[in-house]
Amino acid sequence: MIGKALKYMRKSQNLKQETLAKSLNISQQNLSRYENEQRIISFETIEKIASTCGYQIYFVNKKTKETFTTDDLNRKDI
Repeated sequence: MIGKALKYMRKSQNLKQETLAKSLNISQQNLSRYENEQRIISFETIEKIASTCGYQIYFVNKKTKETFTTDDLNRKDI
């Protein structure tokens, strides 16, 4: 499922794999493997792809609807 999300974000910005990979300093082959779920991807790399494509990842509590991002975590005492 994450591979589809990565591909969606990339395509929504009309980016080719090669272009996005170069901006992330990873190989096009690795990006392809992430999108096809043939390689495990770190959360940090997911965030970098999202950010490069203009997206931000939110965590939402189903019950309270509270939201936060990893940026919020960096600002809070946890």
